[in-house]
Amino acid sequence: MRHGFGRTFSRREFLRFGFLAGVASVGRWDATRTAGPRGEAQEQRVPAPQDLLLFNGRIYTMDPRNPRASVVLIRDGRIAYVGNALPIQGLPARQMDLQGRAVIPGIIDNHNHIALMANRPGHHTPLENAASIREVQEILAARAASAPRGAFLTTIGGFHFNQFRERRLPTRRELDEAVPHNPVYLSIGFSGPSVTNSLGQRFFGERGIPVREDGAIAAGEASNRALLALRRELLTPRERQRSALDALRYGLSLGVTTHLDQGAFQATNTPADGAAHEDNYSMHRPFFELHAQGKLPARIRINFLHTDLSPEVPTLRERLRNTFPEFGDEWIRTLGIGEFTAGDPFELFAHAEPSEAWRVGTRLVAAAGWRNENHSLTRTDFQALIRGWEEVNREFPIGGLRWVLAHVPFITREWVDRLKALGGGLSLTGWRYLAGTREANGPPFRMIVESGIPVGLSSDGMQIAPMNPWLHIYYATTGVNARGEPINEDQRISREEALRLYTRANGWFLKEEDHLGSLEVGKWADLVVLNRDPFQVPDEGLKGIRSVLTLVGGRAVHDEGLLRATPPNP
Repeated sequence: MRHGFGRTFSRREFLRFGFLAGVASVGRWDATRTAGPRGEAQEQRVPAPQDLLLFNGRIYTMDPRNPRASVVLIRDGRIAYVGNALPIQGLPARQMDLQGRAVIPGIIDNHNHIALMANRPGHHTPLENAASIREVQEILAARAASAPRGAFLTTIGGFHFNQFRERRLPTRRELDEAVPHNPVYLSIGFSGPSVTNSLGQRFFGERGIPVREDGAIAAGEASNRALLALRRELLTPRERQRSALDALRYGLSLGVTTHLDQGAFQATNTPADGAAHEDNYSMHRPFFELHAQGKLPARIRINFLHTDLSPEVPTLRERLRNTFPEFGDEWIRTLGIGEFTAGDPFELFAHAEPSEAWRVGTRLVAAAGWRNENHSLTRTDFQALIRGWEEVNREFPIGGLRWVLAHVPFITREWVDRLKALGGGLSLTGWRYLAGTREANGPPFRMIVESGIPVGLSSDGMQIAPMNPWLHIYYATTGVNARGEPINEDQRISREEALRLYTRANGWFLKEEDHLGSLEVGKWADLVVLNRDPFQVPDEGLKGIRSVLTLVGGRAVHDEGLLRATPPNP
């Protein structure tokens, strides 16, 4: 059986990885984690969810016809009632007093690289929320307490020393102090710089990778060689599954219930690879395997990234011939081509003109009727991309395909309107939060929201940006970067607008606005009970918002144990 993953699968493999079996398992999955020795995960399926009544909450529905409620009734994994009065009859046995807590729809990340985070070597430990070296030490120590002794703790991308009070990475001795019994590897962005502790220094030294006395590993080739060594020696199929669950559970703790993965640069398994490289033909396998086992806790949507340099675009042609768009079920399915279509994306940045491979590939995608997504980073590249789409549109209309341009830090109103006329949309991210400046700022949130084009928020995690949606909401609503400097304050949007862009508005990007993004009768019961009300905390308080309870399809996939089912007070 031939599939677009680039090799022939037997029918047994095809079923095992869930391409077909996953479709048959709708409504069957879920898992809880119980702690085994040294905190090792022991995964267990849980039965299908019972009906549930949530009451006494501050529920922000993101439904403009019914924006606020205090009661939500869930039946068969969907919203059955949203309002302010308890139903008189037919109350379910499970009832939960929200005790005035804020509730929002499940957050949808319409552009990230969750598959890269899911395939990280070692026990990946997000540091995006740390504000100091001391907090880094505390996070790593907590991670070591739940990981096997001697296992590598890693943080590969998603953070920057700009966010630390000290404006530097921790040293080898500081890492030793926090984690004496586990090797540690921390790396910024795509290719470092990186740092390790004494156990890690020994590991890398034995493999000829230069480490300074203070634990520093230089950016570029040295950091890439360190990452390659970790991948070769640590990444087994079982470890990839564990890492995938860790990544998804971290997202659920933040309220992220749905991810649209944007692929990776194709790995070469050489030191040329960085944090943004993986095997595009197998990197989603852990998700499919988890789904087939009934353990997938969040929704995954998949875009396929292609960077064919030849105008023949061979891998893209094979993808379009052998892969179905929008194929799968409500938990995991394919979506489109992106975030690159074809050609060298860096050539576009340098010359402000797409290559012949990009032109050929874009025409093929339009002819095949697929959704397409590209990204813009400079002051001119969006013009070339939109002009190219306008040319294709004259031959193969793309108006109903929901083509998307992401990031667009410098796009102007003229070009927003031209994209809007094509039926396109814009995915905006707060990726400038970590390392942005007044010169390298954007995107123009306010102008874009006021233009009326379909627009949503995303993280673009997990290399140069954090996954945490609340950091992106903080940046979008304040214009302040991780160093505390105002760099985009003229383009601020309101908290209500930002939250809408992360929920209701993002249903459009998945072509699932009838199922996701708001708490309305008939939609899937994806919702998040928060530890703080996002409309009542001060600006800095946005960064500390977390989920105390996350439901996906009515199932509790993240629960801090703070809420207990109780009968409602008449």
